Amino acid sequence: MLDQVNGLPVHILVLHAAVIFVPLLGLGAVVYGFVPAWRPKIGWAVALLAVVAPVAALITKLSGTEFYNRLLSEERVSPAGKVILDGHMQNGTTTLWLTLALGVLSLILVVLTTRNPRALPKIADLPWAVVLLALAAASAYYLFETGDSGATAVWGTY
Repeated sequence: MLDQVNGLPVHILVLHAAVIFVPLLGLGAVVYGFVPAWRPKIGWAVALLAVVAPVAALITKLSGTEFYNRLLSEERVSPAGKVILDGHMQNGTTTLWLTLALGVLSLILVVLTTRNPRALPKIADLPWAVVLLALAAASAYYLFETGDSGATAVWGTY
């Protein structure tokens, strides 16, 4: 199901959704965490991105696994290319888990503060925001690393 559409690998078609939605979730979550005054204005967008970004990362990961398995079964990957693709797959898995954690924590924060943007005790605002910032930064880093290793696998010499 996640292998090909009209002869094109699904992975190539869907990866751009993750490239767009994961950083948007990170940005939205950080702003939501650090700027309580904006929470009523952007809460709906953060909640939507908290669902869409992990789903996009999951579909990208699953379709990437299908693509990887097809390439290996057709013996279209050199040994050096396999090493690069293995790293790409590990980075993609890490990106998925970080994005899922960011999405869940963002959604929890939105639910806790929907009726009252300042529902959290003031002492909890900063630690919550710092955790969101750390997850957003880690997600962005691994998203970049995943894309870089994927581009190296496609366009690099191996």
